[in-house]
Amino acid sequence: MTSKVIKNIGILLKPRNVSEFSTTIPNLTEWLIRRKKTVSFLSKEQQRVETIFGKVPKSVSFIEEDDLKTLDLIITLGGDGTIIGISRKCTKSSPPIFGVNMGNLGFITEFSKIDYFDELAKTLKGNFEIAKLQLYKVTVTKRDKEIYKGNFINDVVINKNNISRMFTLSVECDSELIFNVSGDGLIISSPIGSTAYSLAAGGPITHPDVNALLLTPICPHSLNHRPLVIPDTKEIEVKFPVKEKFLSLTLDGQEAFDIEKGCIVKISKVKNSYAKIVKNNDRTYFQTLKEKLTHGQRESR
Repeated sequence: MTSKVIKNIGILLKPRNVSEFSTTIPNLTEWLIRRKKTVSFLSKEQQRVETIFGKVPKSVSFIEEDDLKTLDLIITLGGDGTIIGISRKCTKSSPPIFGVNMGNLGFITEFSKIDYFDELAKTLKGNFEIAKLQLYKVTVTKRDKEIYKGNFINDVVINKNNISRMFTLSVECDSELIFNVSGDGLIISSPIGSTAYSLAAGGPITHPDVNALLLTPICPHSLNHRPLVIPDTKEIEVKFPVKEKFLSLTLDGQEAFDIEKGCIVKISKVKNSYAKIVKNNDRTYFQTLKEKLTHGQRESR
């Protein structure tokens, strides 16, 4: 439980407009201003925010993404993707994130658009707990030269970027060969991401408190290849023994990079770097599983 009083607040919006924004954003902004809080939006959203308000309150400011770290709290209006997008850029010193889901409850977005004001009021007084969302990094090298680096929260996916066709890749853990697999690709997932693409590809549901990485082959050519869970203290290397064209690397479904011939992909945990998510103490992980996936529920007769 933290005791820090919240003063400076940033509001981040999902990229796509939703009908509720026309009322939610003005109502939330005015609610915060009445409580003598300063409110900021990203500069790149200025035109959209001005359209929603008609006339933006004088006390509202527009800031760059680099300035988010100076805030006391970030409120996201969207879904898991909105939180994931900003979380990839977080450091240990970044402000906590209060996630409001504008659709159905997500796995990371803790609060419903219907009843979040009571919890937000407590948060503004410093009465809240946080969950640490671990960041993982991907580095792509070619001839020992780094050509790409990025972070992910959910998963990194390696597959064909033009057509679904089988290819072969080799996976090593701390320089030891784990397996060679031929198929449509590979998903390297965090526990938080275990309920996303990895689950659809047959991977296990993994509790977010488990410190692990999940390796889930996509449509492997052999039935002998099964998902594998390893400690996230290990470094994973993905190599391509056969010269392949049109391979891509996708981070959290939001950022992509084309893999060239001769590239090596390295995946590991980012030490001492994580996103801080304001927890909803009325909601547990297993409740979310039952709500989202009807996991473990007995069928009605």
